[in-house]
Amino acid sequence: MFTSVQSRANAYRRIAAETSVQGANPHQLVGLLYDALLQSIAAARGALARGEIDAKGVAIGKAVRILEEGLKAGLNLDQGGEIAANLQGLYAYSVIRLTYANLRNDEAALEEVTQLIEPVASAWKQISGTAPTPSLPATGPGA
Repeated sequence: MFTSVQSRANAYRRIAAETSVQGANPHQLVGLLYDALLQSIAAARGALARGEIDAKGVAIGKAVRILEEGLKAGLNLDQGGEIAANLQGLYAYSVIRLTYANLRNDEAALEEVTQLIEPVASAWKQISGTAPTPSLPATGPGA
């Protein structure tokens, strides 16, 4: 019985996430990436606290992929100028710290990345009402 309820809950979460992504504009997609990044780091912290080393590694791997393949890859350094370059540096540093946290089971490094990313994610969400919706695919913050 529990497995059935859990299975339905997981299916609901997956469908809700897919629907959010499909209906999002480029600006919202970046916001969703920030949300997923922070959730992955929180999951890694929880797994580390519980001694679930494999789960910690999976969560950190997801966070690194979001940074590298989502946020960093979406930067347009030509048009984004100094802001895009600074974000690229922040994302690269965050990947280094997440890798360190994974190798050393270092909760402080996970907290550091959270503290670095949260203000950027918050600022990104605050500009959603003022930023024009681009007609091109998402290029990430600073584009």
